[in-house]
Amino acid sequence: MPDSAIRKDQERKIAGKRRKELHLANPAAGEAITRHVMDAADALGLGAGPRTVSAFCSMGTEISTVPLLAALGAAGHKTALPVVERKNAPLVFRAWAAGDPLVDGGFGTSVPAPDAAPVTPDVVFVPLLAFDDDGYRLGYGGGFYDRTLEKLRAEGEHVIAIGIAFSGQRVETVPRDSFDQPLDWIATEVGLMRIEAKGKS
Repeated sequence: MPDSAIRKDQERKIAGKRRKELHLANPAAGEAITRHVMDAADALGLGAGPRTVSAFCSMGTEISTVPLLAALGAAGHKTALPVVERKNAPLVFRAWAAGDPLVDGGFGTSVPAPDAAPVTPDVVFVPLLAFDDDGYRLGYGGGFYDRTLEKLRAEGEHVIAIGIAFSGQRVETVPRDSFDQPLDWIATEVGLMRIEAKGKS
Protein backbone atom coordinates (compact mmCIF):
# COMPACT_ATOMS: atom_id res chain seq x y z
CA MET A 1 0.00 0.00 0.00
CA PRO A 2 1.46 3.44 -0.95
CA ASP A 3 2.48 5.78 1.87
CA SER A 4 -0.28 8.22 0.91
CA ALA A 5 -2.92 5.49 1.20
CA ILE A 6 -1.64 4.50 4.64
CA ARG A 7 -1.69 8.11 5.78
CA LYS A 8 -5.21 8.60 4.45
CA ASP A 9 -6.44 5.54 6.33
CA GLN A 10 -4.88 6.87 9.53
CA GLU A 11 -6.41 10.29 8.98
CA ARG A 12 -9.84 8.78 8.30
CA LYS A 13 -9.90 7.22 11.76
CA ILE A 14 -9.06 10.53 13.39
CA ALA A 15 -11.44 12.53 11.19
CA GLY A 16 -14.29 10.08 11.69
CA LYS A 17 -14.03 10.41 15.46
CA ARG A 18 -13.88 14.20 15.19
CA ARG A 19 -16.95 14.34 12.95
CA LYS A 20 -18.91 12.18 15.38
CA GLU A 21 -18.18 14.68 18.15
CA LEU A 22 -19.10 17.63 15.92
CA HIS A 23 -22.31 15.92 14.82
CA LEU A 24 -23.44 15.55 18.44
CA ALA A 25 -22.54 19.15 19.23
CA ASN A 26 -24.16 20.72 16.13
CA PRO A 27 -27.59 19.14 15.53
CA ALA A 28 -28.81 22.14 13.50
CA ALA A 29 -25.83 22.29 11.11
CA GLY A 30 -27.94 21.20 8.13
CA GLU A 31 -30.35 24.09 8.58
CA ALA A 32 -27.50 26.59 9.00
CA ILE A 33 -25.74 25.36 5.86
CA THR A 34 -29.00 25.57 3.92
CA ARG A 35 -29.40 29.23 4.89
CA HIS A 36 -25.84 30.06 3.85
CA VAL A 37 -26.23 28.25 0.51
CA MET A 38 -29.53 29.87 -0.39
CA ASP A 39 -28.29 33.33 0.65
CA ALA A 40 -25.30 32.89 -1.69
CA ALA A 41 -27.25 31.30 -4.54
CA ASP A 42 -25.87 33.63 -7.22
CA ALA A 43 -22.23 33.04 -6.28
CA LEU A 44 -22.79 29.29 -6.20
CA GLY A 45 -24.30 29.16 -9.67
CA LEU A 46 -27.83 28.70 -8.33
CA GLY A 47 -29.28 32.09 -9.11
CA ALA A 48 -29.53 32.15 -12.91
CA GLY A 49 -32.63 30.02 -13.32
CA PRO A 50 -33.35 26.37 -12.58
CA ARG A 51 -30.28 24.18 -12.31
CA THR A 52 -29.73 20.47 -11.76
CA VAL A 53 -28.27 19.97 -8.30
CA SER A 54 -27.07 16.76 -6.69
CA ALA A 55 -26.73 16.33 -2.95
CA PHE A 56 -26.64 13.01 -1.11
CA CYS A 57 -28.74 11.00 1.33
CA SER A 58 -26.94 11.59 4.60
CA MET A 59 -25.87 8.57 6.60
CA GLY A 60 -24.26 8.12 9.98
CA THR A 61 -22.67 11.33 11.22
CA GLU A 62 -22.92 13.18 7.90
CA ILE A 63 -24.68 16.53 8.10
CA SER A 64 -28.34 16.20 7.16
CA THR A 65 -29.09 17.31 3.60
CA VAL A 66 -32.87 17.07 4.06
CA PRO A 67 -33.35 20.85 4.55
CA LEU A 68 -30.98 21.65 1.68
CA LEU A 69 -32.74 19.37 -0.80
CA ALA A 70 -36.11 20.77 0.27
CA ALA A 71 -34.95 24.38 -0.16
CA LEU A 72 -33.40 23.69 -3.56
CA GLY A 73 -36.58 22.02 -4.75
CA ALA A 74 -38.72 24.87 -3.43
CA ALA A 75 -36.50 27.32 -5.35
CA GLY A 76 -37.31 25.52 -8.59
CA HIS A 77 -34.12 23.53 -9.04
CA LYS A 78 -34.11 19.91 -10.23
CA THR A 79 -32.62 17.83 -7.43
CA ALA A 80 -30.78 14.56 -7.83
CA LEU A 81 -28.84 11.95 -5.88
CA PRO A 82 -25.67 10.01 -6.77
CA VAL A 83 -25.70 6.29 -7.50
CA VAL A 84 -22.84 3.77 -7.42
CA GLU A 85 -23.36 1.50 -10.42
CA ARG A 86 -20.09 -0.38 -10.06
CA LYS A 87 -16.78 -0.17 -8.24
CA ASN A 88 -13.91 1.84 -9.70
CA ALA A 89 -16.28 3.85 -11.89
CA PRO A 90 -17.69 7.38 -11.75
CA LEU A 91 -21.01 7.96 -10.05
CA VAL A 92 -24.16 8.42 -12.06
CA PHE A 93 -26.95 10.76 -11.03
CA ARG A 94 -30.70 10.19 -10.98
CA ALA A 95 -33.41 12.79 -10.52
CA TRP A 96 -35.00 12.73 -7.08
CA ALA A 97 -37.35 15.02 -5.17
CA ALA A 98 -38.82 14.84 -1.68
CA GLY A 99 -41.45 12.12 -1.59
CA ASP A 100 -39.92 10.06 -4.39
CA PRO A 101 -39.06 6.46 -3.47
CA LEU A 102 -35.57 5.44 -2.37
CA VAL A 103 -33.96 2.03 -2.64
CA ASP A 104 -30.86 0.41 -1.18
CA GLY A 105 -27.84 1.58 -3.15
CA GLY A 106 -25.19 -0.48 -1.41
CA PHE A 107 -22.33 0.97 0.64
CA GLY A 108 -24.94 2.00 3.22
CA THR A 109 -26.57 4.46 0.82
CA SER A 110 -30.14 5.15 -0.25
CA VAL A 111 -30.63 6.07 -3.91
CA PRO A 112 -33.43 6.87 -6.37
CA ALA A 113 -35.24 3.95 -7.96
CA PRO A 114 -33.68 2.52 -11.16
CA ASP A 115 -36.43 4.05 -13.31
CA ALA A 116 -35.63 7.60 -12.14
CA ALA A 117 -34.39 9.86 -14.94
CA PRO A 118 -30.60 10.10 -15.38
CA VAL A 119 -29.27 13.66 -15.17
CA THR A 120 -26.00 15.57 -15.39
CA PRO A 121 -25.62 17.96 -12.46
CA ASP A 122 -24.55 21.59 -12.65
CA VAL A 123 -23.79 21.66 -8.93
CA VAL A 124 -22.69 18.72 -6.76
CA PHE A 125 -22.76 18.75 -2.97
CA VAL A 126 -20.19 16.31 -1.60
CA PRO A 127 -19.76 14.62 1.81
CA LEU A 128 -16.35 14.47 3.45
CA LEU A 129 -14.38 13.55 6.55
CA ALA A 130 -11.95 16.49 6.44
CA PHE A 131 -11.00 19.41 4.18
CA ASP A 132 -8.18 21.90 3.78
CA ASP A 133 -7.84 25.45 2.47
CA ASP A 134 -6.84 24.21 -1.00
CA GLY A 135 -10.22 22.53 -1.37
CA TYR A 136 -9.00 18.97 -1.05
CA ARG A 137 -11.24 16.58 0.85
CA LEU A 138 -10.65 13.39 2.73
CA GLY A 139 -13.33 10.97 1.58
CA TYR A 140 -14.13 7.40 2.46
CA GLY A 141 -11.57 5.75 0.21
CA GLY A 142 -13.71 4.60 -2.69
CA GLY A 143 -12.62 7.38 -5.04
CA PHE A 144 -16.12 7.79 -6.46
CA TYR A 145 -16.35 11.57 -6.25
CA ASP A 146 -12.80 12.06 -7.55
CA ARG A 147 -13.53 9.92 -10.61
CA THR A 148 -16.85 11.67 -11.11
CA LEU A 149 -15.50 15.21 -10.91
CA GLU A 150 -12.55 14.31 -13.14
CA LYS A 151 -14.93 12.91 -15.76
CA LEU A 152 -17.31 15.88 -15.66
CA ARG A 153 -14.48 18.39 -15.84
CA ALA A 154 -12.74 16.50 -18.65
CA GLU A 155 -15.97 16.56 -20.64
CA GLY A 156 -16.09 20.34 -20.33
CA GLU A 157 -18.94 20.39 -17.85
CA HIS A 158 -18.73 23.52 -15.70
CA VAL A 159 -19.76 21.65 -12.59
CA ILE A 160 -19.45 23.38 -9.23
CA ALA A 161 -18.39 21.02 -6.43
CA ILE A 162 -19.29 22.03 -2.88
CA GLY A 163 -18.22 20.12 0.21
CA ILE A 164 -20.64 19.92 3.13
CA ALA A 165 -18.82 19.92 6.45
CA PHE A 166 -18.64 21.12 10.01
CA SER A 167 -16.17 23.99 10.35
CA GLY A 168 -14.27 21.83 12.83
CA GLN A 169 -13.44 19.34 10.07
CA ARG A 170 -10.89 21.75 8.61
CA VAL A 171 -7.31 20.48 8.78
CA GLU A 172 -4.01 22.04 7.75
CA THR A 173 -3.39 19.65 4.86
CA VAL A 174 -5.36 16.72 3.51
CA PRO A 175 -3.15 13.90 2.20
CA ARG A 176 -3.51 13.94 -1.57
CA ASP A 177 -2.64 12.02 -4.69
CA SER A 178 -2.49 13.12 -8.32
CA PHE A 179 -6.00 11.80 -8.96
CA ASP A 180 -7.64 13.73 -6.09
CA GLN A 181 -10.04 16.43 -7.29
CA PRO A 182 -10.32 19.71 -5.38
CA LEU A 183 -13.65 21.28 -4.51
CA ASP A 184 -14.78 24.78 -5.51
CA TRP A 185 -16.47 25.68 -2.22
CA ILE A 186 -16.85 24.38 1.32
CA ALA A 187 -20.20 24.96 3.06
CA THR A 188 -20.15 24.80 6.85
CA GLU A 189 -22.48 25.80 9.67
CA VAL A 190 -20.59 29.09 10.08
CA GLY A 191 -20.51 30.10 6.41
CA LEU A 192 -19.09 29.42 2.95
CA MET A 193 -15.44 29.21 1.95
CA ARG A 194 -14.53 29.77 -1.68
CA ILE A 195 -11.46 27.91 -2.91
CA GLU A 196 -9.37 30.42 -4.84
CA ALA A 197 -6.33 28.32 -5.75
CA LYS A 198 -6.75 24.71 -6.84
CA GLY A 199 -3.31 23.84 -8.14
CA LYS A 200 -2.17 20.28 -7.62
CA SER A 201 0.94 19.48 -5.70
